[in-house]
Amino acid sequence: MSDKIPNMDYDADEVIENFKSKFKWPTKSTDVEVVVTPPKLPLKILISFLITAIVGFGVYYMMIPALNFKSTDFYVFLLILIAVFCASFAIVIGARKKIERREYAKKKSIIPLIIVGVLLVVMGVGFVVGCTLFRATDYSNIMQVKNSNFSEDFKDIKYDEVPQLDSATAEALADQELGSLDEYMSQYVVSSVSTQINFSGQIVNAGDGRTVKFDKDSPVRVAYLEYADAFKWLNNTKHGIPAYMVIDVVNQTAYAVDCAKQFGSGITYSPSELFNEKLVRHLRFQYPSAIMDTPNFELDDSGHPYWITPVLDKTIGLFGGTDVKGVIITDALNGKSEYHDIDKIKSDKQFNWIDVVYSENLIVQQYNYHGKLSGGFWNSIFFQDDANVASDGNGYIALNGDVWVYTGITSLKSDTSNFGFILCNQRTKETRYYKNGGAKESSAQGSAKDAVQNYGYSPTFPILLNIGGKPTYFMSLYGDDFTVKGYAYVSLNDKTIVGYCVMEGEYSKKNACLKKAKENYEAALTKKGQTVTDDDDSSSNSSSNEATTQPSTGDNTSSSTSGATTVTGEVTDIKTTVNNGNTVFYLKVNGKYYYITATECMDVLLVEKGNTVTVTFDKDADTFVQAKTVKIK
Repeated sequence: MSDKIPNMDYDADEVIENFKSKFKWPTKSTDVEVVVTPPKLPLKILISFLITAIVGFGVYYMMIPALNFKSTDFYVFLLILIAVFCASFAIVIGARKKIERREYAKKKSIIPLIIVGVLLVVMGVGFVVGCTLFRATDYSNIMQVKNSNFSEDFKDIKYDEVPQLDSATAEALADQELGSLDEYMSQYVVSSVSTQINFSGQIVNAGDGRTVKFDKDSPVRVAYLEYADAFKWLNNTKHGIPAYMVIDVVNQTAYAVDCAKQFGSGITYSPSELFNEKLVRHLRFQYPSAIMDTPNFELDDSGHPYWITPVLDKTIGLFGGTDVKGVIITDALNGKSEYHDIDKIKSDKQFNWIDVVYSENLIVQQYNYHGKLSGGFWNSIFFQDDANVASDGNGYIALNGDVWVYTGITSLKSDTSNFGFILCNQRTKETRYYKNGGAKESSAQGSAKDAVQNYGYSPTFPILLNIGGKPTYFMSLYGDDFTVKGYAYVSLNDKTIVGYCVMEGEYSKKNACLKKAKENYEAALTKKGQTVTDDDDSSSNSSSNEATTQPSTGDNTSSSTSGATTVTGEVTDIKTTVNNGNTVFYLKVNGKYYYITATECMDVLLVEKGNTVTVTFDKDADTFVQAKTVKIK
């Protein structure tokens, strides 16, 4: 045994470092990767594919994307499938439990990431090559617009044959009719989506069993019924929806048509179904790659219900330049479908009963491309020379057997006026431009609402007509219950020229009120010094059976004669309205209302109920008389 005492003077850290130096330890740049191939890998890959297929089917069933490289939904669907496969594969191989399998999953995820990258690149390139910056000319040419003559095109449109109900008032009328039918009212509701069509055929009204015939391409709105709730669906889906609604937007009458009685079957396929009978899902299974617009509910000449579904194409780049390339016609009763190219729909007379192929949203979108980009992309951003867009809102006009969308044209800066308007055929996309500028539709609505503000009525969206040779906005006036209470006309050129009539007293009937409103408007035009041409009354014979000799409430026009008449009596009632910015006072004296504006007679501002007044007037009438002067006794 050595007698030497060990040297205890040493540095422990130095010893450890000397020990470590004898070995090669991994550094951050040369980390050891422990990658172990999971056992039974082919089986686990197969299981991952099965999980992806099951989840993918569920996603497809709910999402129902078009399997088309021009559809962005298709790319989203593929990205979801890739994410589901990666997640399921990681779970199946146990990546969360063992680090070596997690590393394996990370290493193999490079392939899905490459696929995702390729998809994103394809989408990015598709957007770039189809953007308006590079393809402004192509976008501006997607809709062809020709100039047309307003007086010539509108000369045959009769003021009493145009739609007097918009979608909201038509829905309210249909709700009232459905509520009167005991067999339907607790199980179904009227859809909030209706289609305006021209209908020449006959239906059987479920309410009273009578046959109703429509002639001359009558403008009507058609709406399908929806199940009131999920329990009502469960109780009735095996028989389908039993009826649909037809709303005569001219005569303001709604009818329920019993499909089971008239055609032997209910509506089996509709948007209100939940599973395979849901319309869009039924169509997707029939046409997996079709990019479809919203289906429209329409009727053929026999009243048979069909779904008309426009098939879209992206004509510029991969995702731009949306246009219609064809139509799917689906029998709403049995679900049978046929596809036809758009050229055949336009040219073949057997399809003339179809009215809505181009939706108003697509029409407005295409016109905005045309209006903004005709001068180039940079012009639409900076100079904006001749750049224009469609104004907010649109109406419908029946013309030459088709339904035409009407909308005003305004500048990009959203001026308070339009400098023209367009009509676009919803079946053929024929588009006409009219250089008739004036008030925007919203301004005309404001003028009509101000004229009847004491009644609290609201106007429908205006329809453009030719009244007395003048472009004129026509509106129905409705109350809180969405029933029509009167009519108003507002000049396109001068929104202060308003003629209206409310449905009360001798004018409680539609045609009498409608005609009197027109007469008041023409008188207002004359009062403003504008020439009113003879348009043969611009009406059909339907209004000739009603007397329209008495002035309506709000009539602010005068007819002068050589002599004046006075009447003295106690004021028993006072009413006021605002017409063309002027307050009109209605004083009830001896059972008649004598009306005069404050600008014509300041003394009327001092009149109170119970005062005795002397009224001077030129022409007498039964109920409403225009006064010349009013003096307090």
